[in-house]
Amino acid sequence: MHEPAVKPIEIFVDADACPVKEEVYRVARRYQLKVYVVSNGGVRVPADPLLEMVVVGEGADAADDWIVERLARGDIVVTADIPLAHRALRVGAEAIGPTGRAFTTASIGAAMAQRGLMEHLRSTGEVTGGPKPFAAGDRSRFLSALDEAINRSLRGRGR
Repeated sequence: MHEPAVKPIEIFVDADACPVKEEVYRVARRYQLKVYVVSNGGVRVPADPLLEMVVVGEGADAADDWIVERLARGDIVVTADIPLAHRALRVGAEAIGPTGRAFTTASIGAAMAQRGLMEHLRSTGEVTGGPKPFAAGDRSRFLSALDEAINRSLRGRGR
């Protein structure tokens, strides 16, 4: 009797405003991992059998829903969207923000609470700015976090 094949790790990119898509492609090629680049409006994706562009319908959560419906334990989601990161963690996937912030089951509650507070402050006019601009150091932190997430997932699958 043989063991069932283990599903390979896949990377899902919440792509509409993602500043690190090229970095994801480069790392995925190195590990030979499939990447789904999910957006509402069609993001250009290089011709590569490992990269697949997915255009979802309009709607606030269309991309998030498409991603979560396909996630498996050990997959990786690249997103700045805290509710999507929370949903990914509940499935057992890894979730990383484009600045290299790794979301964890220990940190996601605080991140959700902070998001709710900031939404409230913006709605009352107390806070008018968004997140700080993407910086050069964010790119290297992201690459490190992605590499760590992939290696955690590979270890978790016995590879």
